[in-house]
Amino acid sequence: MTMKWSGVIPAMTTAFHEDLSVDHDFLARHCQWLVDSGCAGIVALGSLGEGATLTSTEKLAVLKTGVKALSGRAPVVAGISALSTAEAVSLAKAAEDAGCSGLMVLPPYVYLGDWRENKAHVSAVISATKLSCMLYNNPIAYKVDYVPEQVAELLAEHENLHAIKESSADVRRVMALRALCGDRLRILVGVDDVIVESIAAGAAGWIAGLVNAFPKESVELVRLASNGDTTAAFRLYSWFLPLLRLDTVPKFVQLIKLVQEEVGMGSARVRPPRLELAGAELAETKKVIANALATNPMK
Repeated sequence: MTMKWSGVIPAMTTAFHEDLSVDHDFLARHCQWLVDSGCAGIVALGSLGEGATLTSTEKLAVLKTGVKALSGRAPVVAGISALSTAEAVSLAKAAEDAGCSGLMVLPPYVYLGDWRENKAHVSAVISATKLSCMLYNNPIAYKVDYVPEQVAELLAEHENLHAIKESSADVRRVMALRALCGDRLRILVGVDDVIVESIAAGAAGWIAGLVNAFPKESVELVRLASNGDTTAAFRLYSWFLPLLRLDTVPKFVQLIKLVQEEVGMGSARVRPPRLELAGAELAETKKVIANALATNPMK
């Protein structure tokens, strides 16, 4: 399946049973629900998918579940992250064999490295398959910043690098990337609370977090913003922002999974070292969610 790198593509959470094994039955239903609600595909094994807590065997099983659940209706993108380049390349090849349509290529875990080292790592992953690739730039979380000039350098050397998930939270990056890379690079927003501004600057899509619980609202927001319906987009965005901001803090995985639980589409279970929210933090978040549910303009 050809990757278009546009629209709303969920960065999917990974569902767990009570014993914290992967819940593949729910994972399949979740994939189908998201696509039925208008999403353009799914990204598995990303930060929100707790990829760092999954074994290689579990990662491959998650990808196979997503591919089988969607059965060609929409693409599955594999998040490729690892401690070593060899491990990342191996996962990329396994994702291709499993039927994935694209790769989201992350910098290596733990070791930051300089540009020469980071370029070698992501280049090895991009070159490992013929799959369409999206570079993941998240200097906030990973402390590695692929600046526009470096992205352009990679773009010139890899025909199958087609997109970037831009998570610097700096909307100016959208225009800077467009100026250097033109139509050769599709820019997707990776931070939930800058989506409308980024679309106005020329972003093509959204690798979204809160979409795991609110897919129809997420798809509608992008539709309104892309069509230039600023009044309606602002109205929906204003309602959505308290939830979208849950994607921008260190406990975003726990927070988004809690939102899923509160809307009846998933559970709050996470794998250690993460722990479920508790105390005042839990109570305050539930208030935010309850208010959102009570005032949802699309209900």
